[in-house]
Amino acid sequence: LHNHGFWRPKPLLDTARFTLPFNSRHRKNHQVSQALWKHEAVQKYLDTLSKEYQQVSHQLSADSLNDFERRTLRRRCADLSPIAAAFQEIKAAEREVQELEAMCTELDSRDEKQLLELALEEKEILDKKMNMLCRKLFQLLVPKEKYDRSPVILEVTAGRTTGGDICQQFTKEMFEMYQNYADYKRWTFDVVNYMPAEIGGLHHAAAHISGEDVYRHLKYEGGTHRVQRIPETGLSSRMQRIHTGTMSVIVLPQPEEVDVKVDPKDLRIDTFRARGAGGQHVNKTDSAVRIVHLPTGLAVECQQERSQQMNKEIALRTLRAKLYQQSIEKQLSQEQSARKLQLGTRAQSERIRTYNFTQDRVTDHRISYDARNIKEILSGKEALDKLINRLLEFSEIEAVTQYLENLQALEGGG
Repeated sequence: LHNHGFWRPKPLLDTARFTLPFNSRHRKNHQVSQALWKHEAVQKYLDTLSKEYQQVSHQLSADSLNDFERRTLRRRCADLSPIAAAFQEIKAAEREVQELEAMCTELDSRDEKQLLELALEEKEILDKKMNMLCRKLFQLLVPKEKYDRSPVILEVTAGRTTGGDICQQFTKEMFEMYQNYADYKRWTFDVVNYMPAEIGGLHHAAAHISGEDVYRHLKYEGGTHRVQRIPETGLSSRMQRIHTGTMSVIVLPQPEEVDVKVDPKDLRIDTFRARGAGGQHVNKTDSAVRIVHLPTGLAVECQQERSQQMNKEIALRTLRAKLYQQSIEKQLSQEQSARKLQLGTRAQSERIRTYNFTQDRVTDHRISYDARNIKEILSGKEALDKLINRLLEFSEIEAVTQYLENLQALEGGG
């Protein structure tokens, strides 16, 4: 590893920056974390880290260290300690599995059938434990996204199709799903824009969501979501056939301090009367604000507050987040010109998920994952959290797979 120039103190697993190709050819081969754990390159890498941890721990006991050397070693020891511990935990669990497997091969007579069943149950429990420990280990190895802990601006927009009310109704349901999910995760969900449709749906809405690891959980929600259903209300319901519609989700990370300079000369600020539900002030005062950034054509609106000044401040904050996002995309496209940008920051036109109401099924096309009970998922609670965590787990496995590809290419001289 050292000879190939792959070793660097930080991050622990450095591949210049991972991309997570959900349609990777490795998808079927690496559904379970254990498959990667058994890979020779992973074992070699982890063994190297484990030995380094022992060496660093031993070096810390030397009296000849100066303050700088001691601080550096302590930091490295703190980085390696959880990985070394997880590595040993998995090794111990693996030994237990091997002992049980050996026992099962011996328990084949009829008299020992009950013992065999107990041993198999215990093995199943250990397998689940192994998967959990492997995922914990890979979470430690995979570099953290720079914006994972950031709050986000989440925007939803109805698509356009024949009988557009199906898209607008679905957009409203999706926005409410994310609002419920924020409540489930104990995040703060502040609506900054809300444009209702005439038939009870939603044209467009945006919210600022803050809390623990918000972007990490929502970054793979960005994209086009498709709905297939027989509409219950609106113009489309008269046809009594399955309609297909779309809506888009955009998730913008918003670090607490977004350092984007905006020249007031580059802004066109319009005021207008707020639309839709919102209290007595709606349609009576020009409290809503629209800001257009002339050099880029970016436009943002805010109409949720009674005060025009507050709406202006929120709109400016949203505009800065969008301009910041553009700079992120530009940087990533330069770094990874041969690959797609990561989902949270790439173009939002790709269909990522289908909600089929007639079959009561939600399909995430990136990981070929089907979930039943659409109502449970749209409630924004445990079922949605399970789907999101499946995406996160898969992304971790893909990241380690990418590491293996890079390492093999380096070792092969490619």
